[in-house]
Amino acid sequence: MTSDIETSLRETLTEQYKYAEQIGLNELSSGNLSCRFEDGMLISPSGASAETIAPENIVRVSLDGEWEGDRKPSSEWRMHAAVYQAQESAEAVVHTHSDYCVALACQLLPLPGFHYLVGSFGGNDVPCVPYSTFGTQTLGDDAANALKTRTACLLGNHGMICRGKNLKSAVNLAHRLEIMCRQYLLTRQLGEPDLLTDEQWAEFFDRAKKVSYGRYI
Repeated sequence: MTSDIETSLRETLTEQYKYAEQIGLNELSSGNLSCRFEDGMLISPSGASAETIAPENIVRVSLDGEWEGDRKPSSEWRMHAAVYQAQESAEAVVHTHSDYCVALACQLLPLPGFHYLVGSFGGNDVPCVPYSTFGTQTLGDDAANALKTRTACLLGNHGMICRGKNLKSAVNLAHRLEIMCRQYLLTRQLGEPDLLTDEQWAEFFDRAKKVSYGRYI
């Protein structure tokens, strides 16, 4: 029998999955969302789209891949599981193929510290991990390692992934990264942007902690 907590998480995951497509983070059946639940997770099913996803077809999966129900979990369940195993504070994981994140990731480029809001992901850049075949443990391990010190990273020749304190905040973080990648690629059309210095980053993070800004909220 499904508990009230699980029912609520299934409904929220469905809502946020649809919202992610609505704001252009995913199209068709690309991307996947999950949230931590008990000793495992709830994750969008394989082949899901905004038109087909529903609370009842969200898949409950253990962190070693055992799943329940009639629908298979997303093929990227290993990447989500690796993040939960590596980062205790991760309560939700969002993976997208959003346009500007993909554009940067396909150049195998990190998002550098050209704007102070890059700091909202936990550091002075957003790293890009090397390409690995989708659904593999190698991809999961690389992403999880990057997310130990950042709340988001780019996935080489693939897309992006981020972790958050809940599903809504994780989707908002994915949206923020897409915005920042778009703005970086726009400014690159004018030339190489200035990057914030180490001193400026130190001042930013000190200020952010004092006013509970960005990831510190």
